Amino acid sequence: MSLLKNVGTIGGLTMVSRVFGFARDIMLARVLGAGGMADAWQLAFQLPNIFRRLFAEGAFASAFIPLFNRHMTDGDNQSEARRFASEVCAVLLPILVAFGAVMMIAMPWVLMAFASEELRANDVNYDLAVTMGRIAFPYLLFMSLATLTAAVLNSLSRFAAAAAAPILLNICLIAALTWGAMQSDSDTTRQTTGLLLAVAVSTSGFLQLAWLTFWMRRSGFRIAFQRPKMTDDVKQLGVLIIPAVFGAGVYQISRFLDLFFLGTLPDKSITYLAMADRWNQLPLGIIGIALGTAILPALSRFIASEDKDGAFRLQSNAVELAMLLTVPCAVALYITGSAFTRVFFMGGAFTLEDALVTGSVVSGLVIGLPAYVLVKVLTPNFFARKDTRTPVYTAAASLLITVGLNIYFIYWLDMGVISLAIAGAIGAWCNVALLYAILAQRGFFVLTAQVISRLLRIMVAAGIMGAALYWAMPYADPYFTGSFAERGGAIAAIMGIGAVVYGIAAFALRVLDRDTIGRLMRRQG
Repeated sequence: MSLLKNVGTIGGLTMVSRVFGFARDIMLARVLGAGGMADAWQLAFQLPNIFRRLFAEGAFASAFIPLFNRHMTDGDNQSEARRFASEVCAVLLPILVAFGAVMMIAMPWVLMAFASEELRANDVNYDLAVTMGRIAFPYLLFMSLATLTAAVLNSLSRFAAAAAAPILLNICLIAALTWGAMQSDSDTTRQTTGLLLAVAVSTSGFLQLAWLTFWMRRSGFRIAFQRPKMTDDVKQLGVLIIPAVFGAGVYQISRFLDLFFLGTLPDKSITYLAMADRWNQLPLGIIGIALGTAILPALSRFIASEDKDGAFRLQSNAVELAMLLTVPCAVALYITGSAFTRVFFMGGAFTLEDALVTGSVVSGLVIGLPAYVLVKVLTPNFFARKDTRTPVYTAAASLLITVGLNIYFIYWLDMGVISLAIAGAIGAWCNVALLYAILAQRGFFVLTAQVISRLLRIMVAAGIMGAALYWAMPYADPYFTGSFAERGGAIAAIMGIGAVVYGIAAFALRVLDRDTIGRLMRRQG
């Protein structure tokens, strides 16, 4: 199957999930607002979610898939792959249960490390945050097991079921928020809604696990339950996972650091960053996760068969496609971030000031959007070679830079919550530079003059679109806070101008032509 088709399948279903996610966040802004119970909910939700992305989707999947594919090389005989997956599941389950139990017991002290001064001072909201955190934490158990089944499906080139699974999370959360929206606006309503959201999170984890298990069995693959045993294969997976936590999970580790720094900032900061990150996660999820998921199994096969040209070609196509899709997104969101937050989030308990601050954070975050995606595109080149150590060093370097910039921006320049966005973006670009330099030095991947030329033309086309949006924004600005029809018309006009100008510039500069589209459509292995 072609890279473009694989990315389209994964990205299309991820986009459906993100649309539901937008509906969820619009309702969340109106029902809980910013600060107070909204901050308590965001803190309780982000802990299991960050652990999920860091250990399950990031480290586990990156280490498991190459080893699993090695056991799948024996034609139609899946017995070795089944044995390996069953051994991994048997060891993983008790670890998850034990870790979850410890975290639930320690939740009051864990949240204390990340809660803002205002949240810690409000006994009611803080106690509710602890309760919500305990109710929501089983989500990590369910989703870690779901990641195992999703990794199996992806290795079998069945991407659709795993890409569709997150839709269930947003449906469950929307159901809880619908109840809150139907009640009168009060502290009691917000508190009860927060508890229902926590229940919805864990419920969605169970439903996603059931969904993926069904499709895994439908594909003819079954994981057997057995007693835990530390086999050589499981030990090798463990050795690969620990450094992969840093190599693949730099974005999520930075989220942990963000929670710590957010605890030192004023009330509402955690909500502003969470709402802004939704706009960053839209292209990151659709493009970055889709590309990283699609190329790892193919890269593993190319490298296992010693097809260097195939691996090189796949990596080049992935980098070009990543930049083709993310650079215009980043430029557009940088200029129009506050427009989107005013149109979609403002209303109910979420004020105009809240929307404007959130918009400024969006602009800071998307500076690093292409970098976050490129990290997901470049790290599989290491993981496919069972090298999870090298990305550790690049991730550690970028994290040190990010932490240093956070301290400087927050405590010296007093820039507030936008500091976290800008520091993280700069750190991500440093990570990309290091990853590429090492790949080039080892001869695994080097940008050719032809690819560099196309990347430069992509940036020029995006710059032309950015100039058009910058010119148009003052004319549309008064309508972003108007009636429903005015908001919709203004944001549609801005999006239309951006799409038309970028499309014309892309074709004029030959960013998109038949050769490019045909190359991306070809089967990648």
